Amino acid sequence: MAAASASLPQACCYSGGGRGITIRDQGGCSLRNRLNLTIPTPRPSPSSRPFTRFGATRPKPSPRPIPSLSSRSRWSSDGGIHGLASCRKKRNTWKGYTSMSDEVLTQATLSQQYKCFSCLSRHPKRRTGINRFTSQVFPDKSSFRLSRQTLDSVFAKQVHVPHAAMGPDEPHAASTTALGGVLEEQSLDSLDPEIERIALERFLRSKLPIHPKLYRGQLGNGLRYLILPNKVPPNRFEAHMELHVGSIDEEDDEQGIAHMIEHVAFLGSKKREKLLGTGARSNAYTDFHHTVFHIHSPTCAKDSDGDLLPSVLDTLNEIAFHPKFLASRVEKERRAILSELQMMNTIEYRVDCQLLQHLHSENKLSKRFPIGLEEQIKKWDADKIRKFHERWYFPANATLYIVGDIDNISKTIQQIEAVFGQTGMENEAVAAPTSSAFGGLGSFLLPKLGVGLAGNLSHDRPVVSAEQSKILKKERHAVRPPVKHNWSFPGNNEYVKPPEIFHHELLQNFSINMFCKIPVSKVQTYGDLRNVLMKRIFLSALQFRINTRYKSSNPPFTSIELDHSDSGREGCTVTTLTVNAEPKNWQSAIKVAVQEVRRLKEFGVTKGELSRYLDALLKDSEQLAAMIDNMSSVDNLDFIMESDALGHTVMDQRQGHESLVAVAGIVTLEEVNSIGAKVLEFISDFGKPSAPFPAAIVACVPKTVHVDGLGETEFSITPGEITTAITAGLEEPIEPEPEIEVPKELISSSQLQELRLQRRPSFIPIGPGVNVTKIHDKETGITQRRLSNGIPINYKVSRNEAKGGVMRLIVGGGRAAEMPDSRGAVVLGVRTLSEAGRVGNFSREQVELFCVNHLINCSLESTEEFICMDFRFTLRDNGMRAAFQLLHMHSVWLDDAFDRARQLYLSYYRSIPKSLELSTAHKLKLAMLNGDERFIEPTPQLLENLTLESVRDAVMNQFVGDNIEVSIVGDFSEEDIESCILDYLGTVRATRDYEITHEFNQLISRPFHSDVLFQQVFLKDTDERACAYIAGLAPNRWGGTTDGEDLFDSLRNISADYDEQSVYMRNHL
Repeated sequence: MAAASASLPQACCYSGGGRGITIRDQGGCSLRNRLNLTIPTPRPSPSSRPFTRFGATRPKPSPRPIPSLSSRSRWSSDGGIHGLASCRKKRNTWKGYTSMSDEVLTQATLSQQYKCFSCLSRHPKRRTGINRFTSQVFPDKSSFRLSRQTLDSVFAKQVHVPHAAMGPDEPHAASTTALGGVLEEQSLDSLDPEIERIALERFLRSKLPIHPKLYRGQLGNGLRYLILPNKVPPNRFEAHMELHVGSIDEEDDEQGIAHMIEHVAFLGSKKREKLLGTGARSNAYTDFHHTVFHIHSPTCAKDSDGDLLPSVLDTLNEIAFHPKFLASRVEKERRAILSELQMMNTIEYRVDCQLLQHLHSENKLSKRFPIGLEEQIKKWDADKIRKFHERWYFPANATLYIVGDIDNISKTIQQIEAVFGQTGMENEAVAAPTSSAFGGLGSFLLPKLGVGLAGNLSHDRPVVSAEQSKILKKERHAVRPPVKHNWSFPGNNEYVKPPEIFHHELLQNFSINMFCKIPVSKVQTYGDLRNVLMKRIFLSALQFRINTRYKSSNPPFTSIELDHSDSGREGCTVTTLTVNAEPKNWQSAIKVAVQEVRRLKEFGVTKGELSRYLDALLKDSEQLAAMIDNMSSVDNLDFIMESDALGHTVMDQRQGHESLVAVAGIVTLEEVNSIGAKVLEFISDFGKPSAPFPAAIVACVPKTVHVDGLGETEFSITPGEITTAITAGLEEPIEPEPEIEVPKELISSSQLQELRLQRRPSFIPIGPGVNVTKIHDKETGITQRRLSNGIPINYKVSRNEAKGGVMRLIVGGGRAAEMPDSRGAVVLGVRTLSEAGRVGNFSREQVELFCVNHLINCSLESTEEFICMDFRFTLRDNGMRAAFQLLHMHSVWLDDAFDRARQLYLSYYRSIPKSLELSTAHKLKLAMLNGDERFIEPTPQLLENLTLESVRDAVMNQFVGDNIEVSIVGDFSEEDIESCILDYLGTVRATRDYEITHEFNQLISRPFHSDVLFQQVFLKDTDERACAYIAGLAPNRWGGTTDGEDLFDSLRNISADYDEQSVYMRNHL
């Protein structure tokens, strides 16, 4: 067992025979809870998965459109604090518990963009890795994610559905009538510039189409509901009850009470417990403005034709509006929250809190973290909690979302009315609501519904009659606690603040964030959409340019990101420049960052960049539109909630793509550079009276740093030094960005033909004693082949992602094959390849842009047993052949890439003692693996002994034909995939005749003394925290045990014995 603790040393008692370590972090390691910043908890090592090798241009397909150039996901169903832009978006902040119906399952790190704080919540999709510059040309940044998520769902606006006329089988209609008329008129009068200008302006002012299948309505008690039929996954639906109350609504003596109610109401529900066993999953979360209870359920109960929707709605009704505040439940949840508060207090979480506090220092967002204050949580009784519930938890202050396999909209509406219709109408009548359903709400005082629903309700399904409105128990509160922002506008110089510095013992590297805060620009017209597209193009160019600066041998930064995103959580749009660097290089890193920003602002994007990124965005949008019928319900629902919070128009994927194509044709280079320059002025014109002022500048730095020969030495910087570094970087001379020649193909047809003639690729029998060259398994749809050079192939035709595919190359061996004199060589070698990003005679920049043009994402990683290369690609414009060309090309080993990779591992190794979780895991692995250096991060001594030649040999010696396997899944034809396999994999030189012997030293399990079985580690920290890991032996992935037995054979024997015993019992009893 391994345990760790912080702060005050405490005795930890554990029983049993597992090995473990107890670490007590003397102060506390922080948990990143709100911002989706960049570092997950615990931080992954440089060998972690998401280190893209070259052009990681498109993220994994996400079923719904995501608004925002930086797309700060408004929900962090694990409980984050949604907020800060780039920095927020990258880190996993708060940990939450995920509950399957009733059980608290596991601690999930909240890593989705700003999701709210949640102790109970859905696991978000998370990226791990050191976020080094791995060519993320489209880092999903901006106030609308146009790239993979198409604008289709990027905007949220209410849909006018006078009657439930369009059912789930209605065709996807993209309402572009007005657009067509304008364009036609433009064409006819194109010879008259003035008429053309007027027509263009009219088109840009015209409204975007709204989602044709999104139903909105309102009950007599004020409860609003939204219904969206969606067939993926089949026979399941999502039901989310959103209460428009969160930590921002708490008084000074109620900090954390909204989160407490979430716990008590959710876990105290008896009806929720009854859903156990139905296949339903449930969860809840709380953020600044919202509390959400959600259930993911089958449409019918197992072995029954009964409809589960009424039971699910009844459960949500009890949880949201009729909870029982039993003293016993309150005490139980109080203990759970206090434990949770301590667990989430990692250094990452504390950094996030610092950023949020300084960014919003002028309002309550800086003082109302959803988790609350420990001293107050300990005091509340059931009566205090009940009063807060009575004040805020009523139907008129809630919205119900139902998305899923719903066939009968009218029936669903009737079920909603039957369950919720009388809730909240039991008491005396009050005055009817005003014409606006949200009374005097400001746009973002109630960010979730302030814009998307308000002002558009006259077009929604007319449910509330004048007579019904007179008997409402309560209206939605017209006044919310003020959230007033000091906008970063030119001339507001009285709000300028000096840089803030956060020092801490547990920080390892330097980071700085420059923030700009402006009101959200709703995306509701074609003109709004065009502005988003132009910003996206502009910021994509900046991201790639910074990547090119990273190619030098010793770049001064580890990462630089510019994020521009909308936040419904905070009611604003935030632009953030985030710079991460080794502490010794902090000044140079800042200079490089601001210099690149100024270069782009002054000279703009080039014609080549405009064409390249516009084309890539359109391809990505087209890809998403093709997947319209494969989007999951939960992704569509999350998008709608986020869009409503921001006031964006909600379109389906096809509408989004058609709208994007319509505005793409009227994007000009001058306008792209003009609108993009405005985003960057707070950095490029820093210090000038006419420039927008930064909302905050926050540097997070370690208290000590490692200096070779001296060990740990004190590290300190001042606000004045930060300002000087920024100014110095902006004063350095700059030149326009040169155009880069991007290859259309990596292998010409003539070169390919020559290779085919030389190597004569063909398919051979699958294996010894097998005469067939092709095996197709009908059950799985997998086809197996083997090439004449020895490489085995598996492929499967799948329509799950329209016109898309994935390919994985696996090489057996991994770190287990490292020799005693070269421990760490494989993991460092793989990282070196990732850092280089070059193939053949092409530069890293050319390879990355080649990937951009073909929407290819490539990642490379090493594990204990394998080296893996993953490719995600589109089949459009020969994208699959482009991905195969990239795989075919030989990689280039570079000294500067080796230096960068080694520095990454050195920095990571030195960060282990500063992390409670990393220290615990490291200690546990040492105990479990008898100190075997193949399975822990390489030490500085090992790294120093490795050379470029030794790591290259360690990696390339594993790339032997018989030791390589390639698997491909996608929406391709059998003919096309086999053609690519023969052309690009079949022409790889055969290496199976080489005598390569891998000497695997087997791990041996042996008895441990008591001092190894239980260990404790203490870390110095300012806050108290603790964690414990327990580990033991288990069969490997193939069922092999440490005794050499096969687990599956054992299970079969047990089953046979059981069958014999059953027969005996039947015959003799």
